[in-house]
Amino acid sequence: MTPRQIVAQLDKHVVGQHAAKRAVAIALRNRVRRQKLPPEMAADVMPKNIIMIGSTGVGKTEIARRLARMSNSPFLKVEASKFTEVGYVGRDVESMIRDLCEIAVDMVREEKLEEVAEKAENNAEERVLDLLLPPRASAGFYEFDSGSDPTDASPAPPGSDRDEQFQKTREKLRAQLRDGKLDSRLVEMEVREKSFPTIEVAGPQGVEEMGINMKDMLGNLFQGRTKRQRMRVDEAMEYLIQEEEERLVDMDAVSRAALERVESSAIIFLDELDKIAGRESGHGPDVSREGVQRDLLPIVEGTTVNTRYGMVRTDHVLFIAAGAFHVSKPSDLIPELQGRFPIRVELDSLTLDDFKRILTEPKNSLVKQYKALLETEGIELDFTEDAVDAVARFAVRVNEQTENIGARRLHTIMEKVLDEISFEGPDLEPKRQLIDAVYVDRAISDIVKDQDLSRYVL
Repeated sequence: MTPRQIVAQLDKHVVGQHAAKRAVAIALRNRVRRQKLPPEMAADVMPKNIIMIGSTGVGKTEIARRLARMSNSPFLKVEASKFTEVGYVGRDVESMIRDLCEIAVDMVREEKLEEVAEKAENNAEERVLDLLLPPRASAGFYEFDSGSDPTDASPAPPGSDRDEQFQKTREKLRAQLRDGKLDSRLVEMEVREKSFPTIEVAGPQGVEEMGINMKDMLGNLFQGRTKRQRMRVDEAMEYLIQEEEERLVDMDAVSRAALERVESSAIIFLDELDKIAGRESGHGPDVSREGVQRDLLPIVEGTTVNTRYGMVRTDHVLFIAAGAFHVSKPSDLIPELQGRFPIRVELDSLTLDDFKRILTEPKNSLVKQYKALLETEGIELDFTEDAVDAVARFAVRVNEQTENIGARRLHTIMEKVLDEISFEGPDLEPKRQLIDAVYVDRAISDIVKDQDLSRYVL
């Protein structure tokens, strides 16, 4: 997509913030441009990382998440404040790349599973039919329910009457299986015993969730152990489909494709960057702030991280950092890290008109969500325009009186407004409910007037 088309897609989900949308659209498009360059030049073209500056609830995370979904890129959101300098309690910064690899492997595996889904289902169906009507039956049985002894039967040559009868019976069973008529029948089959549990191990950088599996460490010692188990046909079908999918999907190829995708198109959203901005003051939590920045630096700059799937280079991972920067400023970051985030975008605070648009315009806006939720119980909500105005007005007012949490305040207000209707649910009469400004005022005006109460409730 062109940058203009990317912005148009983001407009369907995020209201306003045109400057931020332009910046991420250009960054995404530059990736496509880089892939068309000669390899020796492409290696030197680094992604232009972005810092989004804006208070909470204005759409920073949503823009990054929608961008990743649109481009089918591995996406990870992490809080910078949960990383601490090595030697302090906290997570090692390299763990974000390991988490990203897990996400990428899951993404690629899902895609591969979709490709083999039909074949896996057909294979599983054949195996279930073999359980219901063993292939050796073709040697002696005319019918599935026949009381003949298979030891007395002589082999039936292909194309003979008995072989034809067997095929007819098998097709009849196939039709019944597809119609679900055999779901409750029991079959006995070989199932694999569960593998050893995943354990946490202490790595050189402190306790890291390496996810080492005992089976991986001990090779095939515990692999292939099976036991006979009786289960319903529908359960057997589900189990065999999963088994066939595992057999058809080459996990080594999945791992290679996932690592390639991480290196070329991953996006990391680094939230709360302002919490680690600032210089060391020599005491308290500030001691590790600059240390965290120095630990983040090689990851953002480009380094090689060892993961359970192999070595990953982070040179072309796009980092989108975000923070409110109320107390600190981007210039409070160490100069080396500032240089790795060349693009700065300031997001606008939300106005009354923005709140109204957020309630109604996006593809799955809050009003549409609540209408759809209650429609499942036969309740038809009718929001008037003045009701939307009232909700937006209350949200702005509470944000001014208490902490400004942006559009997230709308969730709280809407829950309070629709509390009674949601609670009554299917017992509510009449089924068509009109939500107007009077209804909204009645639901929350008392709470908003009482400032002490609104601090706790809204």
